Amino acid sequence: MVRDSNHPFFRPLWRRVAVIAFCVAWAGFEWWNDQMLWAAIMLAITAYGIFTLFINYKAPE
Repeated sequence: MVRDSNHPFFRPLWRRVAVIAFCVAWAGFEWWNDQMLWAAIMLAITAYGIFTLFINYKAPE
């Protein structure tokens, strides 16, 4: 999980979008393979990532 959303790695917007896109793709892969529990877990991680990396994100000065 993201412990420090202000880490320099997450400064570029494209990296934050890529992390979320990866999580969505992984959830889709699990759903496609009828692994609903893992798909739900990945969707929960995606929701947490969206909250942390977009909604609650504070850009450094």
